[in-house]
Formats: sequence, structure tokens, C-alpha cells
Amino acid sequence: MPPLKHIPLRRCAACGTSSAKRGLLRIVRLADGRVVVDPKGKTPGRGTYLCYKPECWDAATKKERLDHALKVTLTPAQRLGLLEEFRTLAKAAMAVEAGV
Repeated sequence: MPPLKHIPLRRCAACGTSSAKRGLLRIVRLADGRVVVDPKGKTPGRGTYLCYKPECWDAATKKERLDHALKVTLTPAQRLGLLEEFRTLAKAAMAVEAGV
């Protein structure tokens, strides 16, 4: 029997549930202070993970959980930009799951 492959787990910054790293979306603070969504999970910088659930994104942005996890203060414009990018990625992920 072949050995089982290790699956890295990460915790959602909003709801706290552990899941496979590939099932979560990474948010990263770059060296220049910008905060961006990192769909590939490879960008260097301080990162945190969030579920694809809209309620997790709302909690993370409204309750400043991203600010705490990334050790940065997000402006309202940055929060709105992250939410818009999440909505775009979530729609694409749903389309892939549906087979479209």
C-alpha cells in the first residue's frame, strides 16, 4: 500500500474552521504594504486564509479580523476592493464546480 500524501491544513481567519490549504483563499500583505488576494498561494509576504463563504468574508472585513491577522490597518477602499475580488473569484469557482 502506498503511503498517504500529506495534506496541509490551514485555519480560516474568520470562522476558525480548519480545512485543506487548497480549499481556502489566501490574502497576503506585500512588502510595500498592499493587501491582495493570492489565488495561487505562492506570493511572498504575510498571509492569512479565508473560506469561500460570503459570511466569512463579511466577518473578516467588518470585524477587522484581516487587520489583526495581517498586522495592518485596511482602509475602507481596500476592504471594498478585497470584497469585489472575492466575489469575482467565488463566481469563477462556482462556475468550475458546476462544469460550465
